[in-house]
Amino acid sequence: MKVREWGAFVLLGLIWGSSFLWIKVAVAEIGPFMLVALRVLFGLIGLAVIMLLRRKRILLDGRALLGFFFLGVFNTALPFTLISWGETHIESALASILNGTMPLFTIVIAHLWLKDEKINLQRSAGLVTGFFGVLILVTRDFDPDKVIQADLLGQLAVLAAAACYATAATFTRRHMRGHAPLVQSLMTLLFADALLWVALPIAERPIQFPALPITWLALAWLGLLGSCVAYLLYFFLINTWGPTRASLVTYIFPVVGVILGVTFLNEVADWRLILGTALVVGGIVLVNLRARRRPAVQSVALD
Repeated sequence: MKVREWGAFVLLGLIWGSSFLWIKVAVAEIGPFMLVALRVLFGLIGLAVIMLLRRKRILLDGRALLGFFFLGVFNTALPFTLISWGETHIESALASILNGTMPLFTIVIAHLWLKDEKINLQRSAGLVTGFFGVLILVTRDFDPDKVIQADLLGQLAVLAAAACYATAATFTRRHMRGHAPLVQSLMTLLFADALLWVALPIAERPIQFPALPITWLALAWLGLLGSCVAYLLYFFLINTWGPTRASLVTYIFPVVGVILGVTFLNEVADWRLILGTALVVGGIVLVNLRARRRPAVQSVALD
């Protein structure tokens, strides 16, 4: 199971780490609400197909439906929109740093909300070490002048999204663990997309659907991989590892971005790539060392 969990962790980091590129592609033509509404719709369709192929039945009571409504808002609709809107006002490098605060939010919220996720020196050191790795990696594309001139609301939007993710991850661990990741993913996206299509005509006028093929490709990628597959992996990790360890996936995003740039854009691999990646990996190892000494958590299936 450890190999399966780490495989899910790395794959999730690769999928979400390249999502920022596709968000930039899509938001160049359509507004953030339309982007997120169509992205989530693609993801919802993918999950519905999986549910039908597996012939799964969903039996939920009123409390579970309220829980999934909460996740629809705080795990998807609100943070997806905040990040997409924020990236229209600030540089993606700055957005990466602000998004990397999610594990820092998570460790505080989980400490207050969960009995088995208490703050300790080793875990805190790991989170801070990894965050410094993120800072070093992102400085490769950092323009101090643009940071000083960056829109404050854009920065606050991405920070708020990180706090939403942290809250939702902790809520999932505390209240929704009895549901399979497939059900968690499907119901979360269902409520989120319903809210987004209601808000769309209010938030964006006139409503503009995408016309360019590259935009539809970006939306399909963000929906089928960045939402459908990624949510199955993400909820699996939250249920199995807990919110703090699962949230460390955000530290992989800049590593993926820099490696993609070196591989496909002929960017130079300098000392920041080596040191930043080493700190990110070191931070992840530090956080997980203590978890390895705990009794094994009951296995959670992806479906």
